[in-house]
Amino acid sequence: MNTALYIARRYLFAKKSTNAINIISTISVLGVFVGSAALIIVLSVFNGFEDVVLKMFNTITPQLVIAPAEGKTFNPHSVFFTELKSAKEVYSFTEVLSENALLRYRDKQSVGMVKGVSTSYLKNKSLDSITVQGKFVLQTEAGPNAVIGSALQNYLMVNTNDPFTQLQVFSPKKGLKTSSVNPADDFMDLYIPVSGIFEVQQDFDNIAIVPLSFARKLLNEEIKVSSIELNLQKGVDPDVFKAKIAQQLGKNYVVKDRVEQNKALYNILSTEKWAVYIILTFILIIAIFNIIGSLTMLVIDKLKDIAILSSLGAGKGLIRKIFLFEGMMITLAGCVFGLFVGLVFCLLQQKFGFVKMSQENLLMSNAYPIGLKWKDFLLVFITVSIFSFMASALSSNLSVKNINHLNQDL
Repeated sequence: MNTALYIARRYLFAKKSTNAINIISTISVLGVFVGSAALIIVLSVFNGFEDVVLKMFNTITPQLVIAPAEGKTFNPHSVFFTELKSAKEVYSFTEVLSENALLRYRDKQSVGMVKGVSTSYLKNKSLDSITVQGKFVLQTEAGPNAVIGSALQNYLMVNTNDPFTQLQVFSPKKGLKTSSVNPADDFMDLYIPVSGIFEVQQDFDNIAIVPLSFARKLLNEEIKVSSIELNLQKGVDPDVFKAKIAQQLGKNYVVKDRVEQNKALYNILSTEKWAVYIILTFILIIAIFNIIGSLTMLVIDKLKDIAILSSLGAGKGLIRKIFLFEGMMITLAGCVFGLFVGLVFCLLQQKFGFVKMSQENLLMSNAYPIGLKWKDFLLVFITVSIFSFMASALSSNLSVKNINHLNQDL
């Protein structure tokens, strides 16, 4: 066994002449223990929130979107898109035609995005999970229906249980070179009943989803589409498939995955998590550097032992390593126990959900979500190890200085 490590382990468990050393060492371990446990629990909670939010967004966000690199629309009836529609990797192939429009319901009106989708859009079985009123139905025997976001519903005060009042949609007519005497003649004006209300997030909740046929009539667009949304079969890697079709499509089209479609959301989630990590790490650093006081007092307590080791030929490097290993063992012991307790707490929260949020929370469950990632445990352990090494190295250097003073006194 390494001599410095063996002596450091003996010092860790040996009885000290001054009880204050034991107290300070215990406080150091507890500080690292609490800091490590808190850090892993908070990171796991952020992972849980991220999973819940992304699950909600992914309900309405396709895995891949194909859009034109220039302009707003393109022809989806080329040979490539026909073959892509029947490709074995593709689960749903949805043609989308969207444009901003003026929406009116009774005496209220608002500007929103009208999104026309083909029938394969309803292959998404998770749409019911974001429907807060009515049903997610776009076509009935009576004709087309709209499903609108909660933001539009709040502006327009739409009542899905009122079959006699329909949503009025206005869109400028294309190809008009001069304005009519009557401004109303410059707009396409259509009515459509609202069958349901969905809720995801503010950026999505100002959308009115309608059948593609209704959007074509409203926008006077018979062939072209704004984009094509793809969801893939289980087991198909979206990144690999994206790279494949992007290469075949060339520069005239842009293929976006979910991260690229929601860059702002992913950036916010990542930034918040790293901000919390940095804040809690500073608190953990304070706890770790308490080890300096503990090791300094231990050096004073063991001056006689150090003198004996020096007389036996132990160099400054060996003495430095003893107290370096001593500090590392104290802090890493607290870290390991903290990670273990944090893991147990997270597992219990996942199973029982005993820590609750407000009942008014709009997430799927009122218990704080937990998402365990082994990378977070490794990150916390490495963080503690680095600052533990720094604090222990500083303390061990102080011990060598004490040895120099001792030798001068002798």
